[in-house]
Amino acid sequence: MAEILLSPGVLSREIDSSFIAEQPPQIGAAIVGPTVKGPVGIPVTVTSYTDYVSRFGETEVIAGSGSYSYFTSIAAYNYFQNGGETLLVTRVVSGAYSPASCSVVGQDGSTTVFNVFTISEGTMQNSLSTPTATGALPSGSINNIRIQIVSPNTQSGTFNLYVRRGDDDNNAPAILETYTGLSMDPLDDNYVAKRIGDYKFTQVVVDGEDSLQITGTYPNKSRYIRIGTVSKPTPQYLVGGVAVAAYTGSIPNAGTTGSFAGGLGTIVSDAKFYDSITSTNIQGVSPTNYTSSFNLLKSANDYQFNVLVAPGLNYNEHKLSTSANLAGVIKNTEDRGDNVFVLELTKYSSSANDAIAEANNIDSSYAAAYYPWVQTLDPATKQYVFCPPSVMIPSVFAYNDSVAYPWFAPAGINRGGLSTVIRAASKLSQTTRDNLYQAKVNPLATFPGQGVVVYGQKTLQTKASALDRLNVRRLLIQLKRQIGQIANTLVFQQNDASTRNSFLAQVNPYLEGVQQQQGLYAFKVVMDDSINNAAVIDRNELVGQIYLQPTKTAEFIYLNFNITPTGATFG
Repeated sequence: MAEILLSPGVLSREIDSSFIAEQPPQIGAAIVGPTVKGPVGIPVTVTSYTDYVSRFGETEVIAGSGSYSYFTSIAAYNYFQNGGETLLVTRVVSGAYSPASCSVVGQDGSTTVFNVFTISEGTMQNSLSTPTATGALPSGSINNIRIQIVSPNTQSGTFNLYVRRGDDDNNAPAILETYTGLSMDPLDDNYVAKRIGDYKFTQVVVDGEDSLQITGTYPNKSRYIRIGTVSKPTPQYLVGGVAVAAYTGSIPNAGTTGSFAGGLGTIVSDAKFYDSITSTNIQGVSPTNYTSSFNLLKSANDYQFNVLVAPGLNYNEHKLSTSANLAGVIKNTEDRGDNVFVLELTKYSSSANDAIAEANNIDSSYAAAYYPWVQTLDPATKQYVFCPPSVMIPSVFAYNDSVAYPWFAPAGINRGGLSTVIRAASKLSQTTRDNLYQAKVNPLATFPGQGVVVYGQKTLQTKASALDRLNVRRLLIQLKRQIGQIANTLVFQQNDASTRNSFLAQVNPYLEGVQQQQGLYAFKVVMDDSINNAAVIDRNELVGQIYLQPTKTAEFIYLNFNITPTGATFG
């Protein structure tokens, strides 16, 4: 089907002419999967593992069973350990979840002046209980919170609010966030809702597409709370420098520290973890729980990432179901054209031949697969656990991009080492590695003294071309994003030689830089009268052509040598 522009914008056509007889690394990875806590179904960007833990938690404790970490947490840990800068996390849950809330009372000690909601959702956020003598909450934990009103001043109409960890006490408060000089005056810059934020996100379907609906006025600046209804605002609290008497009761009461209640949603008691997950029980969630999150991430305008993973789902069991539908995720990735989807082909117990059989069913240069599962140290529980390879691959991409560029192969001993992996679930023979790679599956090979190494960089494209390699696919992703940003500045500009020269003056130096950084053998950019004739201009179009010769990697190295009576010689 022909590609056309239906509204003003830039259309990047990709023509693969290399058949044989991205984006910047700062964009980061995206993970879809269950977490200990956090907002449900809302993609959130985190910038460190500490940031991840504060928003999404680390260890799930199941009564009578033990402590577990989700694949999401293990992937996040490895990603940031290996140079990752930003990570987009979307929490998946099973069942109905909602945030917990807390009522803040005024000076009379009983009238609610505003409500506070937790950003995170689930019963885990409930901390409502009678404090002990030291002010500790028996239901407080490292994963829930409380708030404290400090230094209310009825003369100035100001107060402070602390967000505290749920498992602290008044003798040793663990303060997570501090907001000073808050006001109940909607006209004041320190208005409580403005300083903390009151955005509420809800997943909705608009014109058949999943999207987020935002209610509220002010963006959320807190990681932990948002302000709900302010029922007792104090517009123009001071008149002539004196507090309006009717407003003084609206200033929050210091009182006792506030705890939360009303959160709904908890992990199922029979949740399966690590290599024990099943086709319908993936760390306590079902494949059907992923659908809306995948649909939400279809929007390249709203969410940017360079690699997408959903550890625990596999193509054999979820490729065409109305649940996860991994075939649909591959299609979404192709439509976006700005990332690579690293998927699992089979479950933990499957053989290399099983993985090969599934790979034969996929044909896409925007998808990649690896085999087998690996054993690693769970950073939270300190136990050795088995994980699918997609848990580790974002960290390989991150390391590759931190020491080289996206157009370098994220594989091999130099950039594909899995330093946190104890062992592969199966040690692959040379024959098995060859069979996997011929079938487009990237082997995780084990070498003496080197450990487990990513030893392949193929995409799942079937036809042999430059795009059957990840370094070329990621090169084109990067170029399309960077050049597209330059081209966007030309929309609605005059369609003349000056505009074209401006484009060439920016694109040629950029591509020269990529060439110097070993991304291209050669390139050519054309944007002149030869392809922008009167008919093209009359259609309000500006056409450019970019010819690229991507750099190939040395994957097969042949050394010829002879053994003679005088020794071995290479020729």
